[in-house]
Amino acid sequence: MVEGMRVHYRRAGSGPALLLVHGLVGSAGNWNQNIDFLSKSATVYAVDLFNMGESERVPGLDASLEATADRLADCMDALGLADADVAGHSHGGAIVMMLAARHPERVRRLVLFAPANPFCDLGKQLISFYRTPVGGWFARRIPSLPRKLHATALSRMYGDPNRVAEGALEGYTNWLDATMVEHVLRIVRGWGEDMSSLLRVLDAVAVIPTLLIWGDRDRAVGLASAQRLRELLPEARLMVLPGVGHLPFAEQPEICNPAVRDWLRS
Repeated sequence: MVEGMRVHYRRAGSGPALLLVHGLVGSAGNWNQNIDFLSKSATVYAVDLFNMGESERVPGLDASLEATADRLADCMDALGLADADVAGHSHGGAIVMMLAARHPERVRRLVLFAPANPFCDLGKQLISFYRTPVGGWFARRIPSLPRKLHATALSRMYGDPNRVAEGALEGYTNWLDATMVEHVLRIVRGWGEDMSSLLRVLDAVAVIPTLLIWGDRDRAVGLASAQRLRELLPEARLMVLPGVGHLPFAEQPEICNPAVRDWLRS
């Protein structure tokens, strides 16, 4: 329980704690191709973020980066984790950077898969659309769209759509509901303020050893922003995967899994 909410998570393996944080509209199931491998050298905790996945729905929950990061620290308390290595993807990457800035004693090392960041302009038009009444109307109908349309949207997140694993789509669609959509819309409405807040605290993140993993065909969080982010994180190492899109850990787990293991051991 976190702030009275039931939070769903998956736990596997033994060794140093590794916390996995998914992106928008995701779930712990997004890490299906990573958990078994990583659990051979770590105790892996893959959480369903608040109002997502199988975690309890709480209408009106504060969706800001700061509140979500603090809630994630409370989740670590509930799991009995004084500290952990932490990996995050996309918006989850922004959350764990904020966690590292606000609770640096809780984060040993970071792994960031194409994290949302203040230097990316690719999604501005889409964010602006979802802030409009028409965009909100459309977003609220996404859960009822045909599976084929959901599958097409997911395939566009890959550099090579043929790499979409069986069952990957369900990690995003199985728990889509009205409360999750409203929560995501609150995130979208606060996106500019959240990115400004993140920019202000990146100096605090800079002292934490960080591995950045990016695909050079990422259509959601462009590779150009990785270079800007790395300038402010001098301890970071950037790993670029050719031909890979926005989900490198799912598209090329055979490369990402050993890279994460070796980074956490170094």
